[in-house]
Amino acid sequence: MKKILIMMATLLAFVAGGAFAQEAPLAKHVVVITVDGFRPDFYLDSSWHAVHIRELMANGTYAEGVNSVFPSMTYPSHTTIVTGVQPAKHGIYYNNMFEPNGPTGKMYWNASSIHVPTLWGAAQAKGMTVAALFWPVSADAPVQYDIPDIGSMGEKVREQYSKPAGFVDEVRKDVFGGEEKIEYGRDVNVAQIAAYVIKQAKPNLMTIHLFSVDHNEHLQGRDGELVRKAVMGADSAVGIIMDALRKAGIWRETAIIVTGDHGFGNVTVSVNPNVWLVQAGLITDVKKDEWKAQFFSVGGSSYLNLKDRSDKETLRRVREVLDGQPDSVKRLIRVISRKELDKIGGNPDVEFALSAMNGASFGNAMSGEAVRPGHGGTHGYFPDFFEIRTGFVIAGPGVRAGGVIHEMNERDTAPTVARLLGLDFPSADGKAPKEVFK
Repeated sequence: MKKILIMMATLLAFVAGGAFAQEAPLAKHVVVITVDGFRPDFYLDSSWHAVHIRELMANGTYAEGVNSVFPSMTYPSHTTIVTGVQPAKHGIYYNNMFEPNGPTGKMYWNASSIHVPTLWGAAQAKGMTVAALFWPVSADAPVQYDIPDIGSMGEKVREQYSKPAGFVDEVRKDVFGGEEKIEYGRDVNVAQIAAYVIKQAKPNLMTIHLFSVDHNEHLQGRDGELVRKAVMGADSAVGIIMDALRKAGIWRETAIIVTGDHGFGNVTVSVNPNVWLVQAGLITDVKKDEWKAQFFSVGGSSYLNLKDRSDKETLRRVREVLDGQPDSVKRLIRVISRKELDKIGGNPDVEFALSAMNGASFGNAMSGEAVRPGHGGTHGYFPDFFEIRTGFVIAGPGVRAGGVIHEMNERDTAPTVARLLGLDFPSADGKAPKEVFK
């Protein structure tokens, strides 16, 4: 009887102060900075001159590679970063939505599209001050400060959904001296806005999206003068944010994460699989809703949609079309089965997907040559090879100096942030890497 009582007391003590209890915060503030198109070589290779990011790496922990989601695109990836789950759970499958009757520009931009809890909501529920700057799918997010990424929807929409009311006008006046137009594509401008928010509010959680590197990698591929200048610009932006934290007196209380959404692949050829479906009579006129099967391409991947998901004959014919391509085309395409999609947490509404290989990308053209020249770079590929991996660097209170993570997943960032801030965030499927913490 005595042994049983001792065991019960031990168990109660473990539950009260151990694994099942919410852990005490390690940092009062966490800043998550994403560099769109961020790659590990930007900090592992000193020739990229990312001096501020390398400073954080030297004083903290870094990853040799981070597995993205599928597709390895900006909006699904950023949503995974703030939710800790894959796209099949959070509901953001691409940047733009699949529109069966032709594209009109609909995209995932409002936070109400996210099906699961976010770090923003968890932090705000605990009474914390939260900010999001140019973060995808953040319009109407549960934050006090917000300038959302709204893609091509226009500045009026961005200003309408910014928080607090009139915030963009305030930034225009106080940060940029009354300039009518703010060039958000310059990462240092985004950083200056972040520095202003840090000075005004000292947010406990801040998520910041820098996107000029991605733009230039699309133009030039994995390397080029514009890409290198953009990486140095993003690094300068990180430096501005670091300096703002020092000036605000919260540097020693702040953990900083610099991470990304995807890597990049060089492109030499573009494959447009809907051309084959038109030739096979499976697409007649999408605007009139006359189609049976349709691929939706997003850079390095493409997704098969059936008008009738029970139409097995059409599915068979699509597979027949792909199988009938010459070897010179087959070498450009990898089929991702429904089983593989389920395993990686991909879009549950498609039959299968294609991932490009050997310098290929996908397009949505329905006429002309199915296979045509391509250029620059892209992403969106199935995330199981080095070039499409993104990076991760973390430093600050509670973080181990000299730590190395050999491999992690994007969904691991959210529980890492939750652990730093002492947030209860059980909905995340990711795991905070043990290499991060002291």
